[in-house]
Amino acid sequence: MQTRTKIRIDSWAGRTLVFFLNLAARLLGKILRPDHSLTKAPGKIVVCKFLGMGSIIQSTPLLQTLRANFPNAKIFFVTSPANTTLMKSVSAVDETLYIDDSSFGHVFSSSLRLLRRLWKEKIDLYIDLETYSYFSTAIATMSCARNRMGFYRVERNIRLGVYTHMMFFNARAPIAQSYLQMARLAGCREIIDQLYSFPVSNEAFESFKRKLSEIKVAPTAPYILINPNASDLRIERRWPASNFIALAEALQQKFQQYQIFLIGSASEHAYVESVYAGINTERRNRIFNTAGLFNLEELFALVRGSSLMITNDTGPMHISFSFRRPTVALFGPASPDQYGQNDYAFGFYKNIYCSPCVHDFLTPPCRGDNQCMKKIAPQEVLDLCIQILDKQLKQQHSVNETGIDFLKNDHHSVLGVVERN
Repeated sequence: MQTRTKIRIDSWAGRTLVFFLNLAARLLGKILRPDHSLTKAPGKIVVCKFLGMGSIIQSTPLLQTLRANFPNAKIFFVTSPANTTLMKSVSAVDETLYIDDSSFGHVFSSSLRLLRRLWKEKIDLYIDLETYSYFSTAIATMSCARNRMGFYRVERNIRLGVYTHMMFFNARAPIAQSYLQMARLAGCREIIDQLYSFPVSNEAFESFKRKLSEIKVAPTAPYILINPNASDLRIERRWPASNFIALAEALQQKFQQYQIFLIGSASEHAYVESVYAGINTERRNRIFNTAGLFNLEELFALVRGSSLMITNDTGPMHISFSFRRPTVALFGPASPDQYGQNDYAFGFYKNIYCSPCVHDFLTPPCRGDNQCMKKIAPQEVLDLCIQILDKQLKQQHSVNETGIDFLKNDHHSVLGVVERN
């Protein structure tokens, strides 16, 4: 199913289901009066994030923090099959469970299998990282976990009765820190606030080098990565293709010692090829379209060895952050506030009137005329890339924002908890 189809079904059917689960949860809570205190260390923990490779990467500080504070707990991660390879690399997770979102029938059958497994496991703590999904709320509720944590947004206050603990979702806070606020609420005091550095096997390194050799690319030369893509969830995050073309040509002329790889998934190959085709033929001798060439682990190896990543706000940006590579990140529909406190993030955000819109609209107010991205000029991006490659990073170009205090001064009460009514 397409992402937008899932969202529309979720908005209609999911909200109805959550409405009735809300009534049931409140009624059973008054009858059974279960203990929802967080004083006892949980033995079995579930963390759920269905969509967004970038968001899952941003959840790795939470996963590492849970493992450090609850070393004897069994930690499950619930997601979609598209994230299988990614989750196999995360050592903090003991087991990954899936809901197959390829069709409505598969969603129904795999949801039943998941719930039967969770009922058998008797989950102590369920942390739902989805901020908009009613379906995710329904799964969290029907898991019958003793404690269920979710994010609170005013427009989705129907979810307030089905979670035992709710955390205010602050769209201005770095998303990794918002996730970590759940860990603080769960009683964690040893906080690991670094993104997980994914392991890359020697086989993956050799494999991506072999593939480069097959397309007549020198695998040992330094290289720059350009990711011109954005997921179908928010295609407006794309910087115009003409700007990427101008940037690639200028970089090739300025830094002839570097190769430039245009990257993307197999489904993005046609779009990346259209970008590549727009590059002057005289400039293409060291610029290559590698979209669809690498699997995820090979992409990790490629990113890890890069000198610079230039990318829209999408999955490869977060991969680059996790490997601590200098990253020129281009923001528009989403604010860079959510990815602040990152020493490797440099980039641009024009902060025009209707931005950020990604947290409030499925269809943005611009209806595709993304002026927030179009106003980022190729020359200013080029100037920043030159500074980075010349190791002259200037702080005024960083997308880092002012730090936010996540605990009260006494370090005993957690800020942002929303009480159930």
